[in-house]
Amino acid sequence: MNKRAIHKQELVNSLSEAQKIAFAPLTFQAVNALLELGILKEIDREPASTENITEKLELSKYTVKTLLEVGEAAGIFRKVENKFSITRLGEAFLYDEMTRVNFNFVKDVCYLGADKLTQSFRNQKPEGLKEIYPDAETIYTHISKLPERMKKSWYEFDHYYSDNSFDLVYEILKPCGKIFDIGANTGKFERVCLKNNPNQDITMIDLKENIDYIKDNPELRGCKFYAANILNSDETLPQMSGAVLMSQFLDCFSEEQIIFILKKIAKSSDNNIKIFILEPFIDMQKFEGAKYSLIYTSLYFTRMANGCSKMYSKKDMEKMIECAGWKVNAAYDKLGAHDYTLLECVKNG
Repeated sequence: MNKRAIHKQELVNSLSEAQKIAFAPLTFQAVNALLELGILKEIDREPASTENITEKLELSKYTVKTLLEVGEAAGIFRKVENKFSITRLGEAFLYDEMTRVNFNFVKDVCYLGADKLTQSFRNQKPEGLKEIYPDAETIYTHISKLPERMKKSWYEFDHYYSDNSFDLVYEILKPCGKIFDIGANTGKFERVCLKNNPNQDITMIDLKENIDYIKDNPELRGCKFYAANILNSDETLPQMSGAVLMSQFLDCFSEEQIIFILKKIAKSSDNNIKIFILEPFIDMQKFEGAKYSLIYTSLYFTRMANGCSKMYSKKDMEKMIECAGWKVNAAYDKLGAHDYTLLECVKNG
């Protein structure tokens, strides 16, 4: 094949990919319709024709035929003669937990206000969030008050990735004695600590709204609670020693804010304190799908969370740590099923 023919084929391929992007939001909603109407599940049971599905699910022929055609074009189904069967891609939406969690998070949390992305970048504010809470500055003070389905999908997404590394993380932090968990959320890490050691000295630090939401949970009996907005210069942190954990927390802030937070922790802790930063860094992922998910999660932060944060690379986080007067003492890579990294940091001098 000569160069001209190669270039022509590249153009054809590029145009085909461009159409997939152009119609991507409609593909997403079509897959959701296939799930909610039961079509995907029915074809997973056995290959079926348009007529079979129409009769079995009591749907219109128009509905079934249109969605099956879209599903075939998207690679969800394959058609042999007059019957449709499910592909491996289609099975992912039924049986793969990561796909389910990501899909529901995008559908229930991110899709509303998605057209405000450009405006969010321009204003450095989560303009999509204003579709729900017009006066909200960030999503963080409203998480416990989100509409029920949105809240469920948000918590499932937040917990799915980090939770399976917590046992390993606790073993690393345990020798430090006291633990201060900043951005403790619903106390998933605390449950692991107390399961391993009911007498573990651990303090949960979070926004007042989040502390009020979880402080009466009987599973967290034995924890200490401290409410503070870490970005507020007038609000202090407790005097800390031992270990500080920030699990999937610093990605909720801009680079400038992360440096501010790390400096603030330094002022509220003794010289022997260790900071442990647990993150799924973009440049530390084994699988391309995981890296892809992290990169696109940054767009949630842009339009729904706070307008200025993102998922970071390990390299970028190390630069911020150094800029804030800390140094990385050790790095524990590939923790859990989702390639988390735990950075152990100490005061630099």
